[in-house]
Amino acid sequence: MREIRLASRPVGWPTVDNFEIAETSVPEPGPGQVLIRNVFMSVDPYMRGRMNDVKSYIPPFRLGRPLDGGAVGEVVASNADGVPVGAFVSHNLGWREFAAADATRVQVVDPAAAPSLSAYLGLLGMTGLTAYVGLLDIAQFREGDTVFVSGAAGAVGSVVGQIARLRGAKRVIGSAGSAEKARYLVDDLGFDAAFNYKDAPVREQLRAAAPDGIDVYFDNVGGDHLEAAIGSLNTFGRVALCGAIAQYNDTTPAAAPRNLAAAIGKELNLRGFIVGNHGHRTPDFVAEVGGWLREGRITARETIVDGLENAPEAFLGLLRGENTGKMVVRL
Repeated sequence: MREIRLASRPVGWPTVDNFEIAETSVPEPGPGQVLIRNVFMSVDPYMRGRMNDVKSYIPPFRLGRPLDGGAVGEVVASNADGVPVGAFVSHNLGWREFAAADATRVQVVDPAAAPSLSAYLGLLGMTGLTAYVGLLDIAQFREGDTVFVSGAAGAVGSVVGQIARLRGAKRVIGSAGSAEKARYLVDDLGFDAAFNYKDAPVREQLRAAAPDGIDVYFDNVGGDHLEAAIGSLNTFGRVALCGAIAQYNDTTPAAAPRNLAAAIGKELNLRGFIVGNHGHRTPDFVAEVGGWLREGRITARETIVDGLENAPEAFLGLLRGENTGKMVVRL
C-alpha cells in the first residue's frame, strides 16, 4: 500500500517537497479492529497548522510519518462485532490507501443516504457540522439576521450561507476569490449578494452589499475580512471565528484587524471554536441537514482530485483557493 508522509516542515507556503509518497505493508487488524480500504480522503485548511511543530489544540504531524485526516472507505476485514466486512465507514486515517482502526473510532455510514460517499467528509461530515455549530451555537444566529460569510464558496462557507437562508436570514452575503465563485453563490446557493474580494477593498464591497450593517459574521479568512466585518457589524453583533486561511502561511504577525477596539463600543461577541468539542450536536445536525438534503433544499459542490499521489497538490490547491466547495481526493 501507499501512504503520504510529512518529509519536512514548511516555512511559509508549503510545497510538494514537504511531502513524500512511500510504500509500506498493508496493516493487519488486531482484536476489535477493522481494516479499511479508503475510497475518499479529505484535505482541510487546519492541516496546515499541524505541519508546524508548535503546541496547539491538536498534535502536529510527525516527520517521516503518514499524515492523517478525514476519510471514508470500505471495511475489507473485521475483527469487531457490529462493523462487518462490506460496511462503509468514516474515520480519521486518511492520506493512505488502507488503514487499520479500532471499531470504536469509526462511524458506519449509509451510502444510499447520500449523493456520494464523499458527502460524509463534507456536507454530512465535519464540514457540515462546523457550519451548523458555528452559525447556530457560536454566532447565535437568529431569524431576521443579516449574515456575512467569508470564503463563502469553500466547503464550510457554502453550507453556512445555505443554513442561514433556510433558517430565515434577512440577507446573506458572501465573499469569494473570483467572479465565477461569486456568481455561484448567488445563482446556485441562493445568497442575496456576493463579491470577489480581489476586485476592491473588502470593507468597501461589504458596505455596499450591506448598507444597513450585518448582525453575524462567520469568519473563515481573518485579516482584512475580519477588520471589514468589525466595521460593518451592528451593535451586539456576533462573530464565529472558524478559520483564518489568509494568515496560515504568514511568517510575520498579521496586520489586521486594526479596529478591534470597536468591538468594545459595539458590544460585539467574537468567539472561536473547535468543532471536535461539539460532537453532542451531531444528532440535531444530521436530522436537520439530512432532512434538507433529502428534500433537495441544500446542496454541496465538490472539487475532486483523483489519485493518492495527487493529495499533496490537492492540499496546496486548497490553500490557493482553487476549490469550489469541498476538496476531496478519490483514491
